[in-house]
Amino acid sequence: MRPLRVLFAGTPEFAVPSLQALLDAGHRVIGVYTQPDRPAGRGQHIQMSPVKSLALQYGLPVYQPTSLRRDPKAAAQLTGLGADLVVVAAYGLLLPKAVLDAPRLGCINVHASLLPRWRGAAPIQRAILAGDSQTGVSIMRMEEGLDTGPVYHRIGTTIAPDETGQSLHDRLAALGAQALLESLPGIADGSLIPELQDDAQATYAPKLSKDEARIDWQAPAVFIERQIRAFNPWPVAYTNLETSLIRLWAAQAESEPGDALPGTIVQADRTGIRVATGFGILRITRLQPAGKRPMSAGEYLNARRLDGARFA
Repeated sequence: MRPLRVLFAGTPEFAVPSLQALLDAGHRVIGVYTQPDRPAGRGQHIQMSPVKSLALQYGLPVYQPTSLRRDPKAAAQLTGLGADLVVVAAYGLLLPKAVLDAPRLGCINVHASLLPRWRGAAPIQRAILAGDSQTGVSIMRMEEGLDTGPVYHRIGTTIAPDETGQSLHDRLAALGAQALLESLPGIADGSLIPELQDDAQATYAPKLSKDEARIDWQAPAVFIERQIRAFNPWPVAYTNLETSLIRLWAAQAESEPGDALPGTIVQADRTGIRVATGFGILRITRLQPAGKRPMSAGEYLNARRLDGARFA
């Protein structure tokens, strides 16, 4: 296929492999849209997005409007660039109809789920949290609805029993780039016909919040384990040990029943801190006390005895 004039819109690390794939394949990326630089980290220093960093390495024009729907000039500037195709991957801003309709080949989205399951902002974490055994990526033709457009291509993958939000993110980012390149020839020549989504099968993946990362020890151990894995590395599951906040980075559910009150520490040694839940035992293997680095359970127990302590 001949190289396409592509506008790319993306912001976080998930989008980087897709932009890199377009560049490596020889497509003419005529501009990159990404969200404005924002404060980040403990020092709240202004940082550019990962996508902007890559774009600048290649000397690509970068555009950072705060909105395309509420800023007609920004939208008009985008449509005036004359792209054959707009490729979107975790951009974070909504595209108005005028933008969606402008490119000759439309706008497509690299989405981190097997649509129509997990439409929305946090499909990777929601799949783990729900206990899904499969997920994947979808290349979707964009329309005004939230991830409702017809799907050109899907690639599925198994969610491993020890999968974290980070590990699944990294695998799906790479799969997204692969699916994008596999789709482009058929999109460009019109031979790839997108499949309508079945709205009746749709589920939604709302944005993550820090509040939902708090552990409820009344929940079953299998759910708490999924919560810890899904929210690694953000917002990180947390609980209180007496008056101290503890972040939980890794744990394993054990099916044996227990008669202790949920949150009670029933055993603690170098293999983990075993805690009673609403059903089953959770063995915590990696945790982070307030103001400290993440550490193994064994390292934590070197400095702290847990006799009679309880999580809440």
